[in-house]
Amino acid sequence: MAEQLHAGIAEYKIGQEPFTLAALGLGSCVATVIYDAQHHIGGISHIMLPDSTAFSAAQITNPAKFANLALPQMVTELRAAGATGPLTAKIAGGAQMFKTTSKQLNIGQRNIMAVQATLAELAIPIIAQHVGGTQGRTMIVDLADFSTMIRIVHEGSIYI
Repeated sequence: MAEQLHAGIAEYKIGQEPFTLAALGLGSCVATVIYDAQHHIGGISHIMLPDSTAFSAAQITNPAKFANLALPQMVTELRAAGATGPLTAKIAGGAQMFKTTSKQLNIGQRNIMAVQATLAELAIPIIAQHVGGTQGRTMIVDLADFSTMIRIVHEGSIYI
């Protein structure tokens, strides 16, 4: 079995085959994996918040926490690590973990929209996603072939 690189909350990891990448315990957070199929290299981020615009530069101590900062930074590091081919993405998470009627408080949906918008700005197509709902998830990605398993709390596993 390949060694697994885990991206904790507000982290991202970059690896190359034979590694696998994982983001465990996704609730309202969104895991985003960006992959170069030519070189079997990819990165996975565990995004906690949609964007950094409500914070001053001095308040942002961890850019990996925010979709609008983490994803461009991860792409830059992927390119520096040898990802020269076209990039594609898969995303998972963004659950609404608490009952609320306020759209402002649905951080999961806001995270999904921010990740989708940031990937669109980076011209990286999302080729699969498992997002929303009310269940937590784990995402595990094999860098050999970009196969992606989503474990859903109390529901089992699927592949996207």
